[in-house]
Amino acid sequence: MVKSRLENHRLKPPQKKKRAAANLEYLPEKIFNYLFKVLRWFGERVDRIILLFDAHKLDISDEFSEAIKAFKGQDDKIRVVLNKADQVDTQQLMRVYGALMWSLGKVINTPEVVRVYLGSFWAKPLQNTENRRLFEAESQDLFRDIQSLPRNAALRKLNDLIKRARLAKVHAYIISYLKKEMPSLFGREKKKEELLMRLPEIYTILQREHHISPGDFPSVTKMQDMLQHYDFSKFPSLKMKLIESVDKMLATKIAVLMAMIREEESKQPPAMVSGGAFEGSQDGPFGQGYGEGISAGADAEDWIVSRDKHRYDEIFYTLMPVNGKITGVNAKKEMMNSRLPNTVLGKIWKLADCNQDGMLDDEEFALAQHLIRVKLEGYELPSELPDHLVPPSHRKNPTADAMYNHTED
Repeated sequence: MVKSRLENHRLKPPQKKKRAAANLEYLPEKIFNYLFKVLRWFGERVDRIILLFDAHKLDISDEFSEAIKAFKGQDDKIRVVLNKADQVDTQQLMRVYGALMWSLGKVINTPEVVRVYLGSFWAKPLQNTENRRLFEAESQDLFRDIQSLPRNAALRKLNDLIKRARLAKVHAYIISYLKKEMPSLFGREKKKEELLMRLPEIYTILQREHHISPGDFPSVTKMQDMLQHYDFSKFPSLKMKLIESVDKMLATKIAVLMAMIREEESKQPPAMVSGGAFEGSQDGPFGQGYGEGISAGADAEDWIVSRDKHRYDEIFYTLMPVNGKITGVNAKKEMMNSRLPNTVLGKIWKLADCNQDGMLDDEEFALAQHLIRVKLEGYELPSELPDHLVPPSHRKNPTADAMYNHTED
């Protein structure tokens, strides 16, 4: 007996190690299942789901495909962004776009084609500028789509109500069918296992009998896992009055609610996304906020742009200034050499044109070149020009203002 105890004691450590190794192997799958549930939870509650892909290294991994499948039933919320599209030329971009749509078609099983936005949503300049206008139009469409989310919030909630009503109706049919098939006395467990195995076939029968769309049915695997914990004989019977009430709601009352929502929206000002990058912006959430590049020179006594102004002046006087200023047409040609998007250059123009006369003097042109360099270095542009970047000739003279106010007094 002592020997057997010693042998058992010696055998315990290897068994524990083996069990620990098995747990480590199972850990990734366990974590992935948990993340899958987290994605599904968020997908049911968010207003928009954006999937990001890079045009120059397009790849949909198995993990990404499974993550996209977590959004099943929320396909109307999904938008796709094909980012860094300037990394490829136009011909390659067409092939990448086609490959992306083909790959998404295998993952997102919907009759509607998912909306894909093409662009380059980062601070670096465009490598291929031939599709500049397309990228700008796509970025503005994406921005408007995000801005319109508050206006369509009520409609999305109504759509969720419709989905839940259809799902509840399908659940009622499934449960009532399972209850009818159960024997009254003996063989319940065996019949339960048989019905669980035949659940896909039961789905097909209910589709034909009640004219239900296949998309309204829940996942077979999930339904089988849930039903294992219940006694089918204790399920409630089908109440046709409730089914008729749901059908009546879907056929008549939903249309009335839709008309009421449209009427109320027309009377109220359009709701817009606010806060964060959208606060006080009309150009979208691109290039917002201060960065280190803009803050440089804030504590210096001299104007930081003056350090490189001699180089900017050489360019300025080649653009044929008239009365010390260059026109917007001539300035545009030079600014376009930076290969920055027009939306960014337009923002730089607004910041640099301090007196808003549609022309640039030598200081304003130097400021524009400085802002272009800041952007090319990867920093963000401000929504308003900070005081330390205002050209000296465009700054207010506090001494003169004090003397003017004293004279008026």
